[in-house]
Amino acid sequence: MQGIDTSRRRRPAGHGPVRRRRQRAALDSIGTPSAPGITPLAPAFGQTLPTLGAVPTEYNHEVNAELLYDLGAALVKEGLGSPETWQQCGENAVPFAQRSIIDAIGSERGELLQRNVEFHLQVSDVLERDGDGSTLCNGQLAITIECCGAGYLKIGPALDVLEKEAEGLGAAFYWTLIHALYRVMRIYDHDDALRYEEMLIESANEDDEENRSQYEFPEVEKALPQCIQKTLKEKWRIEGRRLLRDHCNGPFRAWIDRLRKIQRLSRVRVEQARQSLEDRYYDGPPLPSLLVAFKERDAITACFDEEGQHMLEGSSEPTVCVVFSPKNPDEVKHAMRVIDRFVAFNTELFELVEELQEKEHAGSDSHRGEPSLRVA
Repeated sequence: MQGIDTSRRRRPAGHGPVRRRRQRAALDSIGTPSAPGITPLAPAFGQTLPTLGAVPTEYNHEVNAELLYDLGAALVKEGLGSPETWQQCGENAVPFAQRSIIDAIGSERGELLQRNVEFHLQVSDVLERDGDGSTLCNGQLAITIECCGAGYLKIGPALDVLEKEAEGLGAAFYWTLIHALYRVMRIYDHDDALRYEEMLIESANEDDEENRSQYEFPEVEKALPQCIQKTLKEKWRIEGRRLLRDHCNGPFRAWIDRLRKIQRLSRVRVEQARQSLEDRYYDGPPLPSLLVAFKERDAITACFDEEGQHMLEGSSEPTVCVVFSPKNPDEVKHAMRVIDRFVAFNTELFELVEELQEKEHAGSDSHRGEPSLRVA
């Protein structure tokens, strides 16, 4: 960035007065006749230097700026962005693109996500890894969504009331939800906790015998609800589908309808830039977007808290990454579909999270202001 300092002004080049016998006339008397013996070299003029007040004192240069302007034009053609947004973003292409996409998400959906999870959307020509980025080629840009704080779903109380309604209904609800979540995003659930416990046992077995007594094992399987323990190996049965269908008009219709929407959205095929991510050699998969536990401070939560201390030590993949050319209208539309599907899916998910929380608080004396955001 280069600047022009308007406070330092050079005097005009040229010869001084021919004679210095008398003091030079004051500024407000330049237009009067010259004193005898002094010959002016040019006609008198009240402003010897042009004003720099309207001249920019600095300028910015953006690498690949033409791609960002192409993206801005493509977004406007898709009905995203406006002249008002352009002005609000200081006529800067990067904030304009990001703000246009966020505005398309809508304030209601945006506030819902902010209450529950910490996502960050970015438009860039670089895919970064530990702050060291590599520029995309062939006139491409990337839209990424990264997760810095996981949402929290305590699902145990909901499974209890579903099991009271019909045996197996809670298990069917849980396995359907988990399967849909796995299709779209990274979560932390009982499977992750079981793997962590297994790793802990292996470490203890390899350690010196005198140190093994210092290990504390979470006993994850014992902490699972009975309905989940019974179905842990088979996880999904035809009977579960029938139970959900048979109770779709019952007292828990709202929960099952929400679950059905999540399931349908998880089946929408949207290809992401897997090759671009693999070429960056990230240290790990995306950070979990959601912690699914059964009780407050249960074994799953304990395992997550232990593993969460190390999740930010390496570079994780973005939760969502779509690479596209802003000059190609079809690729721009595809990128917008990827983002829209992800936002729609998470909207239904956290609507369900808040509905389950509301039901739990309505049946207990728990504090309603309990935060649902857990920082990974």
